[in-house]
Amino acid sequence: MAFQLYRRHTSKCIAKRPRWDRSYRRCKCPIHAEGTLRLDGFIRRGTSETDWDRAEQMKRKWEAAGSVEDDATGFQQPPSLLEQQTDTRISIVATVTAYLSDAKARNLSEATLYKLKIIFEKQFVSWCAHKGYRRLIQVDLDALREFRDTWKDAPLARGKKQARLIGFFYFCVRSGWLIQNPALQLGRIKVVQKPTGYFDPEQYSAVIDATYCYRDTRFEQGDAIQVGGARIRTLTELMRWTGLRIRDAVTLERNRLSQDPLDGTERLVLYQAKTGEPVYCPIPPHVAELLRSVPPGPSPNPKYFFWSGNGLAKSAGANWQRSYRKLFLLADLREADRQPKRRHPHMFRDTFAVGSLVAGMRVEEVSILLGHRSVRVTEKHYLPAVHARQTTLTESAKMAWTKQGILKPATERKRSRSARSASARELIAR
Repeated sequence: MAFQLYRRHTSKCIAKRPRWDRSYRRCKCPIHAEGTLRLDGFIRRGTSETDWDRAEQMKRKWEAAGSVEDDATGFQQPPSLLEQQTDTRISIVATVTAYLSDAKARNLSEATLYKLKIIFEKQFVSWCAHKGYRRLIQVDLDALREFRDTWKDAPLARGKKQARLIGFFYFCVRSGWLIQNPALQLGRIKVVQKPTGYFDPEQYSAVIDATYCYRDTRFEQGDAIQVGGARIRTLTELMRWTGLRIRDAVTLERNRLSQDPLDGTERLVLYQAKTGEPVYCPIPPHVAELLRSVPPGPSPNPKYFFWSGNGLAKSAGANWQRSYRKLFLLADLREADRQPKRRHPHMFRDTFAVGSLVAGMRVEEVSILLGHRSVRVTEKHYLPAVHARQTTLTESAKMAWTKQGILKPATERKRSRSARSASARELIAR
């Protein structure tokens, strides 16, 4: 924004009428300046002048100095509303510290707080220090665009990071440190949502077969295959047939597994770590049997199936993800064109969702088992299931047409095709 002068008309000035604007100069109203300077950023303040020529000279001096703190005569200009705040409050470091403290006070999860610290403490503050930005008002739209150019994340991660940046500047506006949010003018990052991947039955069987060859180096030489393979096989079956995320599966407590006293159905009752949603999940009998007989880990804890209880749950999930990378190498999964298949432990959850939808479960029921807060989340992330269910939907449509009398039953259609074939053979014989 250009640094410019304007008259701030009094209530008695003729320019207060609707047909005049603040560029009207033929009056003696005080002259103010607004715009962006190199050191001060955006400012709006009075010049203490009513003569336009003297105000223009003062404007040129401010532009040459890049600041309005002191003019050439040494006269200290009256501070604006923003500059009445102390340097400590409006410094970039102080505002980031206040924002993170507020986020912690709002009881955000540890994972969210960790991401905010990475974005603002390690990236934003460091970048501002490198560029020489000390005060918050120096960070304008151009600076934010330059900061965004340094991001090397995927489009989805960049979009989430930009949303957090907008939230940070909203916090600064609400705190009175900024007049407007400069991050709102950033263009939206386009994200192409990839369809969720899943394992077909043949690929899943290959993963299970690989567990019998899997060796866990944390165990003794004799138990490396037997115990390590049994533990990762049990965890795999648990995620496949319950749809649990890897962190929820790894930190599953033994008392969460129970049996319904009425019909004997095995079930899990737990809360999703990501959403906090309660989930009542029935499980197949063979998965319950595997859980009850799973061998203890290298640091056994009687409270958990797969976790020692030490350290963070996130770290425990990351350790098992490294184990799965080794398991997937043993399975050597390939696409139809022999290219390596994308593989990740979360795809067991996707396999559960897609398999349940293809088998005829309603989307609402699958959404409850997955712990989603809305059915829209399930519909958004499991679009491949819609295509996989096409055969089932086609058969359902044909049954509806048959009941409405516009299509013959399947047995009659088969007899008609046989009769037509017989007639064709007779014509050929003649």
